[in-house]
Amino acid sequence: MSVAEVLFSTGMQRQLSPAMDAAVKPVGVAITCGVIYSTVIATPDLFAMTTIFLSAVLALCFLTITPTSKEADRIHPIDWLLATASVAVGIFFAMNTKMLIERIALFDDLSTQEMIFGSLLLFLVVEISRRATGLGLTVLVLMFFAYNLWGHVLPGAMGHGYISYGHFLDLIAFTTDGIFGGPLRVAATYAFLFVLFGAVLNKAKGGEFFFDIASAMTGRAVGGPAKIAVVSSGLYGTISGNPVADVVTTGAVTIPVMKRLGYPAALAGGIEVAASTGGSLAPPVMGSAAFIMAEYTSIPYADIAIAATLPAFLYYLGVYAQVHLYAAKHKLRGLEDEVLPKVLPTLLRGWVFIVPLVVLVVFIILGYSANLTAIGATIAVFLMTLFDKRTRLGVIAIYDVLAEAALRMVPVAGACAAAGLIVGALSMTGLSVKFVDVITLLTGDSLFLTLLVTALLTLLLGLGLPTSSSYILAAVLIAPVLTRLGLSVMAAHMFILYYAVLSALTPPVAVAGYAAAAIAQANPLTISVLACRMSIVAFIAPFSFAYGESLLLVGEWYVILATLISASLGVILLAVGLEGYFRQPLNRPLRALAAIAGLVFLAPAAFYSIFD
Repeated sequence: MSVAEVLFSTGMQRQLSPAMDAAVKPVGVAITCGVIYSTVIATPDLFAMTTIFLSAVLALCFLTITPTSKEADRIHPIDWLLATASVAVGIFFAMNTKMLIERIALFDDLSTQEMIFGSLLLFLVVEISRRATGLGLTVLVLMFFAYNLWGHVLPGAMGHGYISYGHFLDLIAFTTDGIFGGPLRVAATYAFLFVLFGAVLNKAKGGEFFFDIASAMTGRAVGGPAKIAVVSSGLYGTISGNPVADVVTTGAVTIPVMKRLGYPAALAGGIEVAASTGGSLAPPVMGSAAFIMAEYTSIPYADIAIAATLPAFLYYLGVYAQVHLYAAKHKLRGLEDEVLPKVLPTLLRGWVFIVPLVVLVVFIILGYSANLTAIGATIAVFLMTLFDKRTRLGVIAIYDVLAEAALRMVPVAGACAAAGLIVGALSMTGLSVKFVDVITLLTGDSLFLTLLVTALLTLLLGLGLPTSSSYILAAVLIAPVLTRLGLSVMAAHMFILYYAVLSALTPPVAVAGYAAAAIAQANPLTISVLACRMSIVAFIAPFSFAYGESLLLVGEWYVILATLISASLGVILLAVGLEGYFRQPLNRPLRALAAIAGLVFLAPAAFYSIFD
């Protein structure tokens, strides 16, 4: 393999031989069991827990993800070396935990041994970032490294005081202000447990139930296949919280069916991408960025999930309305009755999957911690599947799902560790404060302009970064500007969260769009553009709750109800304008009028502020 191949490509999952797979799986099982033990049973020091977790995930990454995009069924000697180095780093931190916790950063000099293992850790984190998340985040990390070490030579306000390599390494690798900061703690605790819940539910065939119930409810209607995609992807997405995984899982069925019944290939992919992406914004689980939001803001995850309910409803109302109007306009029929399941038999067969969701929601409403909520819901899955031999999980299935949960977390943990590096670098140089001053200088006291700049910057950050990383950067760099202008912490961070999630479908780097393109056999950029059109509500709704928090369920009940009715009407009018159809095709002036009316009803305060 050439140096260029290693530097400019992202790794892919190895197809290991049965013998090697049997040797690697125990690593994943051990990681999952360790997370369960440390979050539910024991109360270890957070620094010790995250160091051991990261070293284990690093080792798993090098064993299971190739260094380039080329397929491989064997583990290269260099990967064995990197995995061994990861274990060595973990052993070093584990053996010296007490000393590392008690030492005073920047006062106690790093020993030669600490310099070696700290530097090795930095290299391994950068490499896991490159393999698991791509070049975008890796380049950004390296840029911040360079700025920290050589930014003192820059003239003017962008310069900073001299930072030696030892100073940099001390704060980044041996404190909780860098790699082992909040993002990685989230990945090692409740984010991991919710991923485990989704993996267990899917292993027990919960995904199949969601698809069947969506088919039974909407498959016979006009545009049935597309509506199945919207409902099933939404249901599955609320559990997986991963747009790409959702596209691959549900899209493998829905996209070919839509194509067969007359939908253009690109539109079929766009509908699936829009429906799948919304899962990261829909409670009860949402996505990893929502857990990081809870960590950063100190807002209980239950409050975030509850606040996200109405915006998520409007999102799917918008996608569903556009799908319905398009199907009615082009006279696209539903599926034949004989190929669709019936609602009642489907519910009777799959009721066991409803109970864990009820447990999840009840635990959130009662205010249980995210850890206990995820574990309680996971236990409920195990218990309920005992009632049906078709869903019952045996010892082998449980073993497999424990390993699968760890594998799913490798990209998330890699992104969180790399994001911790960036956040630590930002705090060292004071760049975040300077960034706030620059935005304030550009937008002044205009809330609308500041929101617009925030949305654009968050989308730009997300073009090359995973959702969690783009949220973290935007939260650190931009959220202070929004709160300074009067937004609550919830509204400011929810605004940023929305645009971080939407970066998954925004061209030109739309990862969910590329996943759908492989199934639809269509241009990924065309799919992404159509997905953006289908998701237009998600681009506008954040402006609505930024100007008034009624959509976040804050305020008097009658105000919330009136806001919901107005926003719902706005969503439908916007769909009418975009599709150009309401009972009959509409001309351009009527389409424009409907779209403008939709904007006014959906985000009235934001719309009027443009003309202030």
